[in-house]
Amino acid sequence: MRPAAPLLAGPRARFLATLLAAVTLAGPAGAQPARQPGAAPATTQRPAGPGTPQPAAAAANTIVAVVNGDVVSRADVSARSRLLALNAGLQVASDQLSRLGPQVTRLLVDEKLRNQEVRRRRIPVTDDDVGEAVADIEKRNGLPAGGLVTQLRRAGIQPRALFDQLRSQIGWARLIRLTMGQNAEPTDADVAEFLRVAKGRTGEPEYQVSEIFIPVENPAQEDEVRRFVEEVSRQLRAGTPFQVAATQFSQAQTALQGGDLGWVHKEQLDPEVAVLAERMPPGAISNPVRVAGGFQIIAMRARRETGRDLATLLSIRQVFLPFSSPLNRDLPPTDQQRAQVERATRLVDTARSCEAMEAAQRAASPERNADPGPVRLETVNPPQLRSLLAGLAPGRPSQPLLSNDGVMMFMVCSREQRNLAETTPDQAKQQMLRDRVESQSRSLQRDLRRRANIENREPA
Repeated sequence: MRPAAPLLAGPRARFLATLLAAVTLAGPAGAQPARQPGAAPATTQRPAGPGTPQPAAAAANTIVAVVNGDVVSRADVSARSRLLALNAGLQVASDQLSRLGPQVTRLLVDEKLRNQEVRRRRIPVTDDDVGEAVADIEKRNGLPAGGLVTQLRRAGIQPRALFDQLRSQIGWARLIRLTMGQNAEPTDADVAEFLRVAKGRTGEPEYQVSEIFIPVENPAQEDEVRRFVEEVSRQLRAGTPFQVAATQFSQAQTALQGGDLGWVHKEQLDPEVAVLAERMPPGAISNPVRVAGGFQIIAMRARRETGRDLATLLSIRQVFLPFSSPLNRDLPPTDQQRAQVERATRLVDTARSCEAMEAAQRAASPERNADPGPVRLETVNPPQLRSLLAGLAPGRPSQPLLSNDGVMMFMVCSREQRNLAETTPDQAKQQMLRDRVESQSRSLQRDLRRRANIENREPA
């Protein structure tokens, strides 16, 4: 039940939405790692976590837990705590890290169990697999090759902490698909039934929700887990992006998508959460809710009626001609600024295709992308930009728009009306597959814990 691709989301969309207000495109966000050539294999002993107090040899090597004979050390907990704190935007201070410690230990114990099962079933996860994951993170965050590792080391974090986390995620995802076997892919009959039910719900409320789920598998740990979830909730309210916190802390499979549950009906939510969802406005984040199996925090991203969400979708191209120095409106323009305005005026007179706009952007500033992706007209801000795009005839550039940093022009390539709430067969299949993967993941993790020999030790 996922909608079409996210609209006006991410750096490229911010580029589109803010230039009219004379705001420059922000630099790429901090990213996360990809494999570095020559990275030590997973069995290599890890160095002590950065920032570990140094009489540290003894402290860093303290055993925190033993999982079927495999050790989780204080250094492991320190390194992962610092990685989680960095990614979640927390202060890497001793009090913050100490609050993360118990839950990070639990995450690492579960990770050990998952890695052991992956190895037992001989599911390969190579350095190249990890490297591709790191490269993808760097690409999505606009970092050069190796930039992620540089950022981690600058923050005092050993890259191995990230590599181990990625290796575990990749192996576990492959294991889940393997254990599901033929049940992984919904049949045509399953899809048809899903679509029939969805159509029968036309007009009912549905919610676009993200989640953070932290399990409680041992009643004796409930208070400890509650304190941790409340700490995550405080960080969310302090400004940590929900998607980042979900990726780092949630133990649901949706963590791989930043906690995204897609569009759901209240019957698909835990009863305690469904009551909240009916009252939450878009943009709200819930307090931690005790649900079956653990605690859940949800973010309400949007609401709509099932089957009814008409939208105007645009494909556009944008060209930005930068000034070499900011425009001072109290002084005459510089020669370079005047040349850029003249260049924009010529483009308005000559460009008659989106290909021409792309070529102009490459010539002016190759690092900027002319295509911001699909744009939903109704969500474009500021309103002046929305009105401009609404009135543009396809294939005709807008008049130059002047900001302090340069000149901007837009062209509409295509415009179509689409019902975004209409569930497609592919969306139905993806929704069912995701639900099955989540159920299988939780079931297998519980089974591994039941059969495991886990010795928890008090930290030194």
